[in-house]
Amino acid sequence: MARRLLALGWEVGVRDLDPAREAALVAAGARAYATPAALAAAHAVVVVAVVDAGQCDAVLFAADGLAGAMPAGACVVLCPTIGPASTESIAGRLGERGIACVDAPMSGGPARARDGTMSLMVACAEAAWSQHRGLLEALSSTIFRVGERPGDGARTKLVNNLLAAVNLAAAAEAIALAERVGLDPATTLDVIERSSGQSWIGSDRMRRALAGDLAPRAHTTLLAKDSALALAMAAEAGFDPPLGRLAAARFKAVCAAGFADLDDASLLEALRAEGG
Repeated sequence: MARRLLALGWEVGVRDLDPAREAALVAAGARAYATPAALAAAHAVVVVAVVDAGQCDAVLFAADGLAGAMPAGACVVLCPTIGPASTESIAGRLGERGIACVDAPMSGGPARARDGTMSLMVACAEAAWSQHRGLLEALSSTIFRVGERPGDGARTKLVNNLLAAVNLAAAAEAIALAERVGLDPATTLDVIERSSGQSWIGSDRMRRALAGDLAPRAHTTLLAKDSALALAMAAEAGFDPPLGRLAAARFKAVCAAGFADLDDASLLEALRAEGG
C-alpha cells in the first residue's frame, strides 16, 4: 500500500516493527519514524495495516501509540481483519479524541495492493468519506462503500473471508482427490478454472501449491483467525454456518499440524501429508 502511494506521488511516512521493511520503503521514497506517535504527529491520516485487534490496540493506544499524538480532526484508516465489536470500540475511543475512523478492511493480497486493485470495504461517516475519498481511491480502484456504521466493513470482510476459507479448503480437497484418482492435477485445475468449480482463491493458491511454492503471502494462520472471527460473529447473530464451521476447523487443524507459518496454499500439502 505504501509503495502504491509512493508511485502516485504521495508523501508517505512509515513505521514497522521489521527494520528491513522500513528500510525498503525509505529506499523507495518514504520517511521512517521511530514510533507510531512520531508518525502520527507528522501526518493528518494514518493507515493501520496489522494482523489483529491486539496489534491495533497497541499501535493506537499504547504509550507511544498513534492516538495520543494525533490532533483532533485527524483520521485513522483501519485496514486489518478484526471483529466488528473491536472496530466499534476503536472507532468509539478515537471519536472521544475527535479523531475520525474509516473502517476499511482490505482483500486481495500484496500484488493487488501494489497495483491498486485490491478490494476495500469502507464504512465511515459521510464527512470522513468526503474528506478522504481521494486517498482511498488512490489505494484501490475497487472500493465498496458498505455504509456509515463502524463495524460494517469488518462484518463484510468476515462474510467474504468465511467464504474464502470454504472455497480454499474445498479447492485443496478437489485437487487432492484428482491426484488420488490418477488425474494430472494441473490439467484438472485448468478444467476447474474454466468450469463451474472455479474460485479466485482456489486458482490462485492451488497454482502455487502445485508449483511447490509455499512462501507465505497469506499465512495459514490468517484465514484460521478470520474464519474463527466469522463464526463468533455468526453465533452472536444466532446463525449457524455448517460449511463455515468445517472450513474453520480445517484451518485450525492444518495450523496445529505445522503449516501455520506457510502460505495457506499449504492446505494441499497438508492433505497429501495426511494421505488424503
